[in-house]
Amino acid sequence: MPLPSALISVTITACLALPALAVAAETRCGWLDNPTPRNWWLQDKDKSWTIMTQDPDRPDGPEGMELIPDLSQGEFIAINGYYGYACACMSVETDGDERITRILSVRQLKIAQCRKDAALEARD
Repeated sequence: MPLPSALISVTITACLALPALAVAAETRCGWLDNPTPRNWWLQDKDKSWTIMTQDPDRPDGPEGMELIPDLSQGEFIAINGYYGYACACMSVETDGDERITRILSVRQLKIAQCRKDAALEARD
């Protein structure tokens, strides 16, 4: 039995629209900042990306926050007691503007790697 043309049209339209719904993962590398409790940013060559703030509307941050390792177990610069910054590469999804909306993976790097990257803001 042949399918009605309207059903075929709807099916084709739905299949064509699906790729537009997919969000592409981005690899972003730079300074991973955690200066105070529950405040996280990634400063890469393009901009400062907000990961999490003490915003009561987003108390848990983006999906994947648990993938950020204990930075003090690798090369880490303490600036405020336990808090500070490290160098890292992250696979993330963003809102395209200023916020990381999902973390897919995190790899902590040597501090020297960020220090020698001329595209990044210099740090002591």
